[in-house]
Amino acid sequence: MSTSVSLIESPEQWGDITPRPRPRASPWQRRYARWVTIVDAIVVTAVTLGTQVLWLGPRPVAVASSPFTYTTVSVGLSIAWMAALSLWGTRQARVVGYGVAEYRLVVGASVQLFGLVAIVAYLTGAELSRGYFLLGLPLGCMALIIGRLLCRSGLARRRRGGSMSARVVLIGSAEENARVATELARQPSAGLQVVGVHTLDRAEFGSTWSEEQTRHLRRRLDDLDADSVLVSGGAAVDAHDIRRIGWSLDPGRQHLIVAVNLTDVAGPRLHTRPVAGLPLVHIETPQYSITQRVLKRAFDIVGAGMLVVVLAPIFAALAVLVRASGPGPILYRQERVGQGGSRFGMLKFRSMVDGADSRLQELLSEQGRDGTPLFKVENDPRITSVGRWLRKFSLDELPQLFNVLGGQMSLVGPRPQREAEVEFYDNDAHRRLIVRPGMSGLWQVSGRSALAWDDAIRLDLFYVENWSLVGDIVILLRTFKAVLAPGGTAH
Repeated sequence: MSTSVSLIESPEQWGDITPRPRPRASPWQRRYARWVTIVDAIVVTAVTLGTQVLWLGPRPVAVASSPFTYTTVSVGLSIAWMAALSLWGTRQARVVGYGVAEYRLVVGASVQLFGLVAIVAYLTGAELSRGYFLLGLPLGCMALIIGRLLCRSGLARRRRGGSMSARVVLIGSAEENARVATELARQPSAGLQVVGVHTLDRAEFGSTWSEEQTRHLRRRLDDLDADSVLVSGGAAVDAHDIRRIGWSLDPGRQHLIVAVNLTDVAGPRLHTRPVAGLPLVHIETPQYSITQRVLKRAFDIVGAGMLVVVLAPIFAALAVLVRASGPGPILYRQERVGQGGSRFGMLKFRSMVDGADSRLQELLSEQGRDGTPLFKVENDPRITSVGRWLRKFSLDELPQLFNVLGGQMSLVGPRPQREAEVEFYDNDAHRRLIVRPGMSGLWQVSGRSALAWDDAIRLDLFYVENWSLVGDIVILLRTFKAVLAPGGTAH
């Protein structure tokens, strides 16, 4: 059975969304890479020279047994750092602006550069200040990731406005096209803007991709100013047709994308390997090695400990405000379900009137939400004026740092839920309990209270299946941004 394609020139078949051609601009990847290069240069220069001033003072300091000063070392290190970021492919179109792979490459390039510098210094006997390098590496990595996050934030704004995205024509069955188009529309920041939809219908007899179809596809790509063709699935098009579609595209200017029927699998778990002409996709099974567990726990202890020390004055001020808000304890302890289904008392600054739990079912029933998950009460009358402000900026969650230090929680992970909410879990949702619950999670930085239950579970499962330390750092940075600018979804 082969695929037949009816190439009728009509909007109904192609589903053109933007039929008028636009003046062709330079590829957005190239423009975005220039932004990133400028930001990288500013960050690297500021970190190297700033570290020199912090560690060695503002005056020029000579390197021991060498005619060079540390200013020369800083300039040379800045140039080498920029070269390493280029050589490690941190600005390549396939990674820049997409996922955590970009941040992983940035950290990898930085660590290996500093390791190479250390080896060269040891072999040449250069007496370089260890503190200068030990301070510069973590500051530089963190600053570079923040810089990339700012660039990506600007890119996401442009994409939501309809620019700096790949213009895509979908090819596949009606069901496959609808599924892919819906997912891409939900995430405009992914940078794939659907401008045309071409539906293929299976027929028992018919021809495969022909020269006539190739000419028609080329005309449509030019008319729509599209630069990519996305084959949305394999139900209506076979491997030979996909190959012929690829041959019809302009190399280097137009791209072929094939959607694999995999969901919620991040890049680090996917590996492609051609075998006997077959592009096989290897998918690693989610696992948490001892090294990963130790690394995550160490990150939690160090991060939570530092935050407790730094935020101690804020803890004291918030305790006074909560005490003044009305009768009741300063800290509120609520039983939640943690890793492996174990129960623990999650700490919060009290944001409601004393005895608020006894009114929960009554309020849920009044709003018709008592049979649904995510026990959220709209315009909750139990919240105090101080508590409403605490919740808006997530300050009521700060005592959970002690839960993190105690081992019941992590800085990042699926949010712990009540036992009554866990009862709504299906077999898939129970995988949330594989890891420690977190103070912040992927769904908290992806919409907070605006997300539906199914979307929240999907994002939590994505986190569980694709955990990485770099991903945790990115979520924490997005959390700080959400706390400082909570928006309308914070309740």
